[in-house]
Formats: sequence, structure tokens, C-alpha cells
Amino acid sequence: MDVIPPSPPPTAPALPLVQVRNLQLTVPSAAGPVNILRGIDLDIATGEAIGIVGPSGSGKTSLLMVLAGLERASSGSVSIAGQMVTSLSEDSLARLRRQTIGIVFQAFHLIPTMTALENVAVPLELAGIRDATARATEALAAVGLAHRLTHLPGQLSGGEQQRVALARAFAPRPALLLADEPTGNLDQATGDTVMELLFQLRAEFGTTLLLITHDPHLAARCSRRVHLADGRVTEVDFSPAISAA
Repeated sequence: MDVIPPSPPPTAPALPLVQVRNLQLTVPSAAGPVNILRGIDLDIATGEAIGIVGPSGSGKTSLLMVLAGLERASSGSVSIAGQMVTSLSEDSLARLRRQTIGIVFQAFHLIPTMTALENVAVPLELAGIRDATARATEALAAVGLAHRLTHLPGQLSGGEQQRVALARAFAPRPALLLADEPTGNLDQATGDTVMELLFQLRAEFGTTLLLITHDPHLAARCSRRVHLADGRVTEVDFSPAISAA
């Protein structure tokens, strides 16, 4: 008599890297409280690329700031890599950013008195990475700046400064990269070069990406686009090219 082996237990579905539930942000103003985010729900899977689009004032940057732990939500919850961002202390938030989150802003936010190499290496040193200088050198080479290691930000073009910012964001190999209009201060050609690097590095490291952009062509390179208006998610759509691949 044949013995039928027992079926293996079902595997639990992987949790999203980012979980946002009923996220609300209200800020005071002279005219009274202003509701910036009005109940955002969002899941982002590991390795996914999400484009956040919407008109100015729709809450895109505020959402990114809350996800990064740089702005405190009024209510709701944000979980990143299993950590409840909305309940962490400031020290724990700083540690989460060092270990898990890379951020690229429209403004480059480089330290003007530090060289390109130092701007990338110092955050790695603060995160306790022993080979910080070697990894920073490698990261700058990956964005085409191996010949500019000792240059200060003021000696670099805008595109070069944003490439340093990219190297700084990717060097710790973060699980999540938050990018807020990273080409907003660049001309079209330079911006295209920077975005090619961003998507290339994202693919190389398998980094999860949340990209805020007004450029529909950049948004179309993401697997999903989340449309915001008046602090709410109004639509979610998928890139036909990516979803069909």
C-alpha cells in the first residue's frame, strides 16, 4: 500500500517592505490646522519601484518625509522592514535611516567643506562600516566620479553633485531608496544621465524605490504609479511595459 507523504505546510506570504495604514498628517497654520495627508494606505513589496505622482501640494513630499522619519505623522502607522517607524525614538529613526533607507533630494544636501569622497564615506563610518573609504571610492566610481574624489561640492557641476548624492545614498546598500524629484535642479540632458544611473544602481542592488516625480516618462519606468491629490491616493496604475515583462 502506497503511503502518501503529508503536504508541506503553506508558506506565509512575504510581508511588504513598506506598510502604510491610514496615514494622516495635520500641521498648524495661522488660518488653522491644515490636513496634508488624509488617510494614506500603501504597501510596497521588496524590490518594487513605485512612482508617486500628483500636482504640487498633493502631499507627495510630505509622504516621503514621514516614511523617512523626518516628519512625525499625526495618526496612522508606517512600518519599514518590520520596524514601526511611527513609534520609534529619534535615535532609533536615525539608526533606521543609516541601516535601511537611502534618500536623494532635489537639493543635493552635500556638506560644502567635505570632498566628494568624504561626503560619501562619513555616513558609512557613522553606520559602523569598517571599509567606509573603500566602499565610498567604489560608489563614486560607479557613478563616474573616480576622478573627482578630492573635489569639494563647489568645484563640481550640479549633475556631478547629484551623482555624489546618489553614491552616498546607494553606498550603504539600503533596502529602500526614497527619491524626491532628484533631477529637479538639473537640465534635461544631465537629469536623464542621473536617472539612468539611479535605475541602473537600483537594478544592480535590488533596491526598493519610491520616486516622486512630475515627469510621466520617469514614472512610467516604475512598476506602479500611485497618484495623490489633496492628501489622498486617487488612483494606482501599473506600467504596461513592466507588468507584461
